[in-house]
Amino acid sequence: MSFLPRRTSSVRRTPARRLADRRLFFAETLRTFRTTGAVTPSGRHLAEALAAPLAHRTGQPRAVLEVGAGTGAVSRVLAGLLGPEDTLDLVEANPRFARLLAGDLRADPRLAVLGERVSLIAGPVAELDPGARYDVIVSGLPFANFPPDEVSGLLTRYLSALKSGGHLTYFGYRGTGRLRALLGTSRSLARHSGVIHVLDTFQQAHGADFRTVWGNIPPARVWHLRAPAVSPRPLPVVSARTAP
Repeated sequence: MSFLPRRTSSVRRTPARRLADRRLFFAETLRTFRTTGAVTPSGRHLAEALAAPLAHRTGQPRAVLEVGAGTGAVSRVLAGLLGPEDTLDLVEANPRFARLLAGDLRADPRLAVLGERVSLIAGPVAELDPGARYDVIVSGLPFANFPPDEVSGLLTRYLSALKSGGHLTYFGYRGTGRLRALLGTSRSLARHSGVIHVLDTFQQAHGADFRTVWGNIPPARVWHLRAPAVSPRPLPVVSARTAP
């Protein structure tokens, strides 16, 4: 099934704030590249592609989760697509990003309007309520920087946290494989190959769509996975008993 992003209305952020976000992102990339994985926040086109499953309203309240919310670039697009009864949970383990997001939940118009329908977990995804279930999960974690078993565990956790037929979107930057081949060690190349194998396995089993966002810097590929739709169990057939 193909999914296309819907253009959302936006509240323009000041140039000073956008520059501050980029500076913070770059600083955190230098300090913690493994868990940040990018030198700049996601661009608008990438954010809209990740949020695309929300463009299709179901008429029912939806629960949305974003893991690795960063400076909130994708969070604001998600918020703009929420219905009046939808909820949004944000997970961000980086304490500097988390503090910025906490302030935006009160000050940014697109997030503040949600009130108690948006929450922030300032910690790893492991701190998420294991009983929570979501209609849409957006992951901004840099899978390419993690060990294969950690990526497999994260994807398994995401899919188990989705409701029947729920949506998972995540992305990876294009061209990083060639760069790693040129600059990586044999150990890092073996780890990256293992990650690609894990991702391919999940994409083959659950993949619904993918697209390349050329307008992002750098260009990124977005994958869309679906949790299996569980059909309701049929009621047992009870034969009518005839009177003797």
